[in-house]
Amino acid sequence: MGHAMRILIAGILGAIGMFVWLSIAHMATPLAMIGVSHLNHEQPVMDAVRTDLGSQSGFYLYPWNEDMSPEAMKAHQAKLDANGMGLLVYRAPGTVSASMGKQLVFEFANELVQALIAAWLLAQAAIAGYARRVLFVTAIGVAAGISTNISYEVWYGFPQNYTCANIIMTVVGYLVAGLVIAGVLRRN
Repeated sequence: MGHAMRILIAGILGAIGMFVWLSIAHMATPLAMIGVSHLNHEQPVMDAVRTDLGSQSGFYLYPWNEDMSPEAMKAHQAKLDANGMGLLVYRAPGTVSASMGKQLVFEFANELVQALIAAWLLAQAAIAGYARRVLFVTAIGVAAGISTNISYEVWYGFPQNYTCANIIMTVVGYLVAGLVIAGVLRRN
């Protein structure tokens, strides 16, 4: 079997392992919902958002401020002090389905790309020993896990327990992928 084919097989099998782990993490553990809360008065909020945004699906930050002048920043701070801040990911009515088929396909494609990159990087590295190869792929997962999650906590106020849970899910996903990838890409 050629070198490129081994990388491809390692990436595909690693992606399957990662996908299975993340499916288990989301469906059979509390990890995916740690730090996520519900609204106390959901319907009035949903009505207000739908009234304001209508069909404009998007990612919203409030209160909004583009002016960085000292006066505007002072006024923005007053808004923050009085109202706090928030993020809203809004998908307009008719644009979302309770059926997860399409999302699962895109999620697997995401894991496939990640696992193929990890397999390719491992193939480029001269690392002897199965455990070290697994650790190498897991380290890629640590980098991936902290790259956005920490920034989301710092800049947007994502809850620390949410951040930690998502980092854990990512790192364990890469560990699982690494167990498979390191086995397929044995050093000769």
